[in-house]
Amino acid sequence: MTGVGVATRHLAVGSLVPHARSGVGAVATQASTNPYFGPWGLDRLEQLQLQSGGELGAEAVLESLLQDDPGRDGRQVHLVDSQGRTAAWTGPDCAGLAAHRCYPGFSVAGNYLASELVLLAMAEAYMAAERHGLALEERLMAALEAAEAHGGDYRGRQSAALLVMHQESYPHIDFRVDHHPEPLLALREILAETSETYYSGFRATLPTTLGVAQTAELPAAAAAVDTAQPPDMPISA
Repeated sequence: MTGVGVATRHLAVGSLVPHARSGVGAVATQASTNPYFGPWGLDRLEQLQLQSGGELGAEAVLESLLQDDPGRDGRQVHLVDSQGRTAAWTGPDCAGLAAHRCYPGFSVAGNYLASELVLLAMAEAYMAAERHGLALEERLMAALEAAEAHGGDYRGRQSAALLVMHQESYPHIDFRVDHHPEPLLALREILAETSETYYSGFRATLPTTLGVAQTAELPAAAAAVDTAQPPDMPISA
């Protein structure tokens, strides 16, 4: 599995920054964002890992992305490949305090940072959540909350997003808070809904690469969707 968590003082960060693909990796393109780094980076990761038998990955792809981009000095981008190798770039023209840190299996990066402690807090929170066996979305959320607790983006807050891919080509988690005075609180509230029966029941009915849910499971899952729906939630059918 792979994914991205992000928060910023800007509108709709989830629309351009996070990119991920099952079995390939994840890319976060930020600062003076180049949206093409997402799809191009994932395409190149997929091709390069196939062509090299897995020997080449994140670092080689990052180099190729930057080489082709005349605006690279204003970019901040970090990526992880399917083998957990990470690579990152923070251009010298990125605004405010901008930095990144790479670790085995994950990376953290930011600009307009309140202090250097923000990235350290993110990494420590992620690793602590990992040691406790939490799901990837919970690890990412913990990192974002730790960043906020240490000042995060010194300009304030406006939007946040979580994107997590499992083995399917469609997202396991793709949640966005595009414009909110407390986007992380709103994102945490959305994430909490995934444990509700109506949602887990609905997810159980989705086709997967292993086929649809077992026939005996489908009626129970469908019933969960029908009976556990929270009040005042419209349903289209």
